[in-house]
Amino acid sequence: MDSLHTRPFESTKIIKGITFPGFVSFRQLLITGPPGAGKSTIIRKLGGWSEEGYIDLSLKNWWTAQSLSLRPREIHLGFPFKGAKEALTVFDKAWIDASPPLEIDFERIVLPPPKRFFFSVNWKERYVFEFILPEPGALLRQRIKRAKLGTHHVDEAVNLERIKRQLSVYRQVAKYLHQQGISIYIREGTEGGPLQIID
Repeated sequence: MDSLHTRPFESTKIIKGITFPGFVSFRQLLITGPPGAGKSTIIRKLGGWSEEGYIDLSLKNWWTAQSLSLRPREIHLGFPFKGAKEALTVFDKAWIDASPPLEIDFERIVLPPPKRFFFSVNWKERYVFEFILPEPGALLRQRIKRAKLGTHHVDEAVNLERIKRQLSVYRQVAKYLHQQGISIYIREGTEGGPLQIID
């Protein structure tokens, strides 16, 4: 489930100097990805909400969380893992130190309900998730550079293996949510264009 097949969108548009899929509305955007991927960079360019949000994908009604009400926004994701009672981010010590590495528990990911009535909210279309997933080597270089500044504790003792594991979690969840009908697309770094997932 780790592999992601993508291709460029045929229809795109420019929002504040950044290329997006043609169907995306500015107020739908939720930007996510592993540490150092460039979430804050994109949000700053867009003039979005600078405060980081968080959602636990294993919680009932996570799609109604207050942290999602202001968009575009940078969002950290909490993932359910097999053997872990609580959801974890990929920078939590319990996830980093786990040996063997924890596997995603897809059965515990809660999905928005389908639209049932004319006036009910279509939660699967309310948000569009951009997953920023750079190439591992490029992400390692970015994080080593940032670690020298000492601004983010998540960069301490960063290494290529950890980055590969973090990217793998995000790739797997992006693919899964896409298959469940949630609007997802990929960006391979802050300078890249949007890519659609091919099933």
